[in-house]
Amino acid sequence: MASSALVKPQVCGLLAGRLRFHIVGAFTVSLSVAAFYKFAVAEPRKKAYADFYRNDDSVNDFEEMRKAGIFQSTKCFWDVKNVIGLVPCS
Repeated sequence: MASSALVKPQVCGLLAGRLRFHIVGAFTVSLSVAAFYKFAVAEPRKKAYADFYRNDDSVNDFEEMRKAGIFQSTKCFWDVKNVIGLVPCS
């Protein structure tokens, strides 16, 4: 009578059941991490770069650095406004 109350252990299909459970769990976790990264990191970074380059004036920055004397390793400074012809400054 005691042996009829015990449940037989599952032997057939045990590995397939555990694999199915863990594959679904891993897929769910990876999708949630990817969505979190996209909305918490990638989108704000993309917006920050767009805002920076929308208001950036690299020619003006170069002229300010040239006037400040940052470029000391070169003998002659090139005219930024005529980059195609590369006319040296006088």
